[in-house]
Amino acid sequence: MSDPAVRLVAISEEPLSVPDVLASLDDATAGGLVLFVGRVRDHDHGQGVDGLSYSAHPSALQRLTEVCEAVAARHDVTGVAAVHRVGDLAIGDLAVVVATTAGHRGSSFEASRDLIDTLKAEVPIWKHQRFSDGTDEWVGVP
Repeated sequence: MSDPAVRLVAISEEPLSVPDVLASLDDATAGGLVLFVGRVRDHDHGQGVDGLSYSAHPSALQRLTEVCEAVAARHDVTGVAAVHRVGDLAIGDLAVVVATTAGHRGSSFEASRDLIDTLKAEVPIWKHQRFSDGTDEWVGVP
């Protein structure tokens, strides 16, 4: 990671830790910290979801790092962190955690929104949902 604002970037098969993300962004100059936690929900598009799995392309970690660096460059932030889970997840599990810090809350809100939106659009991580009726769906696959 070449940008010092990028503090934590990871793709993990282990459960994600919000305290670890927060600790990576500890900074006395940051007056604002915005955290987004994406969780596995029990429904999607009107269908019940029993569980899901995430798969990542081998380039996903490098691409996630690039996204974090781009967000840091576009916003007046002091810290950026993004972690994404892969493997089998149950309802309620944490799938993604992103956070940014800045001198003021406005910059951190804008950067965190940009970070999650860009991550979802550009990082090659794909979701395979299993529905309650026995059907399934891949999401985000090119």
